[in-house]
Amino acid sequence: MPFLQLTLAVGAADPEAYEDALLEAGAQSITLEDAADDPVLEPAPGAAPLWPTVRIKALFDAASSPASILETLRARTPEPLPPASFETLADRAWEREWLKDFRPMRFGRRLWVCPGGQRPAAAEIAAAGDSAVIVELDPGLAFGTGTHPTTALCLEWLDGADLAGARVIDYGCGSGILAIAALKLGAAHATAVDIDPQALIATRENAERNGVASRLSVQLDCAPLAGGVDVLLANILAGPLESLAPRFAELVRGGGALVLSGVLSSQFATVASSYAPWFDISPATLREDWARLEGVRRPPSNVC
Repeated sequence: MPFLQLTLAVGAADPEAYEDALLEAGAQSITLEDAADDPVLEPAPGAAPLWPTVRIKALFDAASSPASILETLRARTPEPLPPASFETLADRAWEREWLKDFRPMRFGRRLWVCPGGQRPAAAEIAAAGDSAVIVELDPGLAFGTGTHPTTALCLEWLDGADLAGARVIDYGCGSGILAIAALKLGAAHATAVDIDPQALIATRENAERNGVASRLSVQLDCAPLAGGVDVLLANILAGPLESLAPRFAELVRGGGALVLSGVLSSQFATVASSYAPWFDISPATLREDWARLEGVRRPPSNVC
């Protein structure tokens, strides 16, 4: 069904009163957006920061009265009312709307990630010769298509690695993109781990789509993980990566590889220091403001 959408430019004002009033007026959903391209990349522990300039969008039943909605807002929020606009939105599969901009992408020399049903142009595949590897992906509601710099950094590492026969963990798997790419590039087995059930669903479905489900295990991160893996990849935030350092050291065999992203370039040194007792860390690989951390596990007998 169609919806009536209200947009309120609240600027630096606290949006809480507007959210309460919108719910009272019958809003079915409320979204806060950055109105001035000022992203908050990682909050402090326990904090819930907002952007310096906020835009609120609320969806109402199409039959709702704009005048009645504005009347409720004026009665329940500070004066004057921020600039407001209404528009009617046709019904769509909103959770999939952004996928219209998802196109085949190459990472490194041979690895391609493509939305379901699409393929790179023949000339583009020919450039990789017989070694072209295609991952067909439908992320569903999970994170991970390769469009974000952190995912791209991990995919490029996988493209350049010798994964023949490797055992891999993809920690924080999202859509399963890294685990599936590793399997299609020659890994013998991958374990995909996430705390989000939607991610596990998407990962299983994508593994089936790519014909690698028999070599993939999918599990919540509270489940036990077998150690001694050859490669551990984790594309999550810097804070969790720091706290997980001892656990990741237990999971990677001596001589095995650690690949971390989700780390801002300004956070690289801090995250790297968390892993230094167990891993030899290489210089950062950067993409925009993001960094990829690579490490090689020292044999346990050499741990400082």
